[in-house]
Amino acid sequence: MYSPATYAEKNAESVQEEVEKGPNNGRILRDAEFAIEVAIFEDGMPPEFRIFPSIAGKPIQPNDIDINVQLSRLGGVVDDINFYAENNYLRGDMEIYEPHSFNVTLTAKHGGKSYQWSYDNFEGRVLIAESIANTMSIETEKVAEQVFEEKLKVFGKLSMPPNAMRSISARFPGEIKALHAVMGQKVKKGQLLMVVESNESLQSYRIYSPINGVVTKQSAGVGEQTEGRELLKISNTQKLIVELGVFPLDQSNVKLGSIVDISIPGQSGVVKAQIFDSLVTVTNEQAKIFRAEIDNSNGDFNVGQIVSGEIMLDRYKVSRAVKASGIQSFRDFKVVYAKVNDEYEVRMLDIGRKVGPWVEVLGGIPSGTEYVAKNSYIIKADIDKSGASHDH
Repeated sequence: MYSPATYAEKNAESVQEEVEKGPNNGRILRDAEFAIEVAIFEDGMPPEFRIFPSIAGKPIQPNDIDINVQLSRLGGVVDDINFYAENNYLRGDMEIYEPHSFNVTLTAKHGGKSYQWSYDNFEGRVLIAESIANTMSIETEKVAEQVFEEKLKVFGKLSMPPNAMRSISARFPGEIKALHAVMGQKVKKGQLLMVVESNESLQSYRIYSPINGVVTKQSAGVGEQTEGRELLKISNTQKLIVELGVFPLDQSNVKLGSIVDISIPGQSGVVKAQIFDSLVTVTNEQAKIFRAEIDNSNGDFNVGQIVSGEIMLDRYKVSRAVKASGIQSFRDFKVVYAKVNDEYEVRMLDIGRKVGPWVEVLGGIPSGTEYVAKNSYIIKADIDKSGASHDH
């Protein structure tokens, strides 16, 4: 069994074989004194074939010869190219699109005779047996439509809603005779908090909790005078506010009502929330604070906790996308490697937007094509080692 490198080297042999070159830097095909120079012309224009025929070293008039070229590409695609006379050569009637990797079959008719040649012109292609690809954890996916979710990464902290705290004080000055709630204790709305004896009437009256919550501050004890001060503070932590800082460059992209995924250190998963307002002031770092509310009825979260969030900016569908992990560089192109049976070959991409792990594909590879999505660098290394070049 060949190693991937051996496959690449064997595949490259036909690519790197010595070929005769003509005055137009094209490949020379000969049959006795009859010769065809096949060149790909791409100087400031889309690549196309140009044919320069000759016999016994003398040019043949382009109108005196019929030429047809068929390019057999990986995956069963065949490009059928006909030619017309232009100046002193024949010009192909279609663009030679990338990759320039194909088996070429050229048929010529001249002077009542027919000629035919076939040769390989491969680049960016390598053969790797399936068993070896599996061993190297080369994984593929298919080019398909994808839903893109553009999100903005932000950071912030948890705070109390302003209407979720109540300050408990005595209506009439007096002595605290009984205290039924202490620091850290959970209380319910209407629950007895303390009994106070009025200094003036010497009558006792009771103070009840106005909300459900937790005693978060205690400034009084039995036997003390109320003295018109705050005695207890009760906080309802069933709902908390997420305060998220958004810096100037991104502020215009964040809208009220946007969904945000909140991640809290030590907590698995995310909490979904919705931005309901923003503050009119900014932080010392010029970040604008956007606020969202999260449920804390289970008491999993605490005021002051640092959080991170991903604000949904936009959500849309693209017709074709590939995994960013599959993209490599090849010459001046960004490519993925299409897989056909045990062969892999570059596909030059016209790339659009990149969102998360996905890259939008505007052109260069059709939907449904199987391509390498994981460990594509292995394919790149084998192709680079093979020395397959862009040779016309």
